[in-house]
Amino acid sequence: MQKILIVEDDLDIQEMIQFFLEDQNYQVCVADDGVEGVAIFNKEHPDMVLLDIMLPKMDGYAVCEIIRQSSNVPIIMISALSSETDQIKGFELQIDDYIPKPISLPLMIKKIEAVFRRYNKKEETENNQMWYREICLIIGNYRVIINGESIDLTQKEYEILKELMEHPGAVISRESFLNRLWKYEFYGDERAVDNHIKNLRKKLGSLGNYIETVRGVGYRLEKVH
Repeated sequence: MQKILIVEDDLDIQEMIQFFLEDQNYQVCVADDGVEGVAIFNKEHPDMVLLDIMLPKMDGYAVCEIIRQSSNVPIIMISALSSETDQIKGFELQIDDYIPKPISLPLMIKKIEAVFRRYNKKEETENNQMWYREICLIIGNYRVIINGESIDLTQKEYEILKELMEHPGAVISRESFLNRLWKYEFYGDERAVDNHIKNLRKKLGSLGNYIETVRGVGYRLEKVH
């Protein structure tokens, strides 16, 4: 169950939002002022923050700034301050959306759902990528992108590169490549690995120079310091 922190000093509004979100199957925690909001955020680690601007002790902008120092959690500001200047200030502090008061609960829930969808998609995309310098390897669909340009690799070239990127700085022997990637499909000698490495280096251009040959053993990808 996703947890939402409501930081709102108007207790009637706070209670209204809390009951509505709980009815929508969200777990809710609440804070009445900015200082308490930061404390509860650090304690509860919510999945989203609904944040008023005009708060006692510490305003919503300051709360947002503190949260953003350590977290990319979604933040939606809720405020009667709905001028363009107020909204721009919030977006400059990396909020994700803005809901003006008086609050429309149907609109609020749609915005919450939309922000969660964006974050889930972003997280899924990031989890499906592996990076080494300018090389972006997309896990699962055999795609490699360098500086925005897709590189055409064979399946084995892709798997060799993935193996190297998963273990930067570690020496991977030719025999290990054969056992891990060819398994029982291949009965040739270890020169097959050398040929694939040669082609892979060529396709990676200058970045191919980071694939180092360890004489008599195998290959390693230079570790980024």
